[in-house]
Amino acid sequence: MLKQYDTGIFYDEMMNTNGTPKRHYQWFYELVEDFSENELREKHETAQLNFLRKGITFTVYSQAGGTERTMPFDFVPIIIPKPQWNKIEEGMKQRLKALNHFLEDIYHDQEIIKAGVVPRGLVENNPYYYKQVQGLDVPLRNHVFLAGVDLIRDENGEYRVLEDNLRNPSGMSYVFQNRYVMRQVYPELFFQHSIETLEHQLSELQQTVMSHVPKQSEGNRSLTAVLLTPGMYNSAYYDHVFLAQQMGIELVEGRDLVVKDDVVYMKTIRGLKRVDIIYRRIDDDFLDPEAFRPDSALGVNGLLRAYKAGNVSILNGIGNGVADDKAMYVYVPEMIRFYLDEEPIIPNVETYFLSDPERMDYVLEHLDELVVKNVGASGGYDMLIGPQSSEEERELFREKIIEKPNQYIAQPTIKLSRAPAYQDGRFYPCHVDLRVFVMNGEKTHVLPGGLSRVALKEGSLVVNSSQGGGGKDTWILSEGGEPHAK
Repeated sequence: MLKQYDTGIFYDEMMNTNGTPKRHYQWFYELVEDFSENELREKHETAQLNFLRKGITFTVYSQAGGTERTMPFDFVPIIIPKPQWNKIEEGMKQRLKALNHFLEDIYHDQEIIKAGVVPRGLVENNPYYYKQVQGLDVPLRNHVFLAGVDLIRDENGEYRVLEDNLRNPSGMSYVFQNRYVMRQVYPELFFQHSIETLEHQLSELQQTVMSHVPKQSEGNRSLTAVLLTPGMYNSAYYDHVFLAQQMGIELVEGRDLVVKDDVVYMKTIRGLKRVDIIYRRIDDDFLDPEAFRPDSALGVNGLLRAYKAGNVSILNGIGNGVADDKAMYVYVPEMIRFYLDEEPIIPNVETYFLSDPERMDYVLEHLDELVVKNVGASGGYDMLIGPQSSEEERELFREKIIEKPNQYIAQPTIKLSRAPAYQDGRFYPCHVDLRVFVMNGEKTHVLPGGLSRVALKEGSLVVNSSQGGGGKDTWILSEGGEPHAK
């Protein structure tokens, strides 16, 4: 069935342009060639049913009333040889180190602004810059406990960073569920080949959470951590439930917590229990009605006071959004040079600021060739993909850009790499990206593999699950790229 597969003008993860598989995919290719059409359909159905049975869902808010769906899954994995993965890992550690330095700096001495590397206005006028936490010393001086960095490969197969997610990156649970499902679909592979395991990764996450000891709890007693969720109607609720269960910490909503004398407590049937660390999955604005939005029904009154008093740690830190908005992304390579005196290991995608009149004129003339993004939006919303857009859509974006040029950036339409996907009884090429999860506490650790997202709609460039994308398992070959029988 792969004989008809056409790589086209794109870099393909699995296939060479001459129709042969890449060396590290040879064994998988041979396996697939041996399956009959019925066996392939069965494997596809087994995978989808597993997601359904486990209740692995997300919500698509763009549908009327919000629609709950199972995550579409494709059983052709993304396989990355170890030497390639080592470079990704080093690049992610470098990037996160610089971003964390940046957050510590702009909430304290602002050296990078004084040096003229990052414009003051870009920080101080940023809606995600919270003066309420200026000068606050956070545990381990670490603002980013968990990052989700999105990588793509260009037409030459080179990795590039598409965006940083430093607030509430979602999707880690899908990495583990993708692996669980793949073990059901291809049990034989995991016995025969050296694929890096995910077995101890959740205990790494738990240790990273627990390493953020608040000032007033140092050397005291055993610490209590909780995961604070907006509740079951949130699109990533499955993610919250899974991570809390696997880390052995309580899943709580705002109404389950109370602040007394600047100390956070959890309500239990045995009375109040002190809470030291909150892994929050609620946006900054909704965390504390007293400090931010008074109309928030999700947060906890007085939480910021407890945070400032050093009685509780909040992960990820408040105000991280200033470092991961799409305008600040342009400056990350400069941050790496400024704070670490190093060249970026993994480069950015070339990006145009529309606040520059010359650049804006260029972008307005070439809307049909570029990708335009709202700097504050995520999940594939408020985005124009020029080559796939209508004249009407381009006109709408032209008006938006002219009205608020600072709100948008533009990027060349990169020829995103593709990989085979099996849907509707056939293999066809789909665009993919990779979300890499980086845990940061007393040490920095990168989850091996991460979440490969795939644009299952044929020809689509949008991989977000909220826009019709799906997932693939990601395998790191632990023996330098060559599988062998164990």
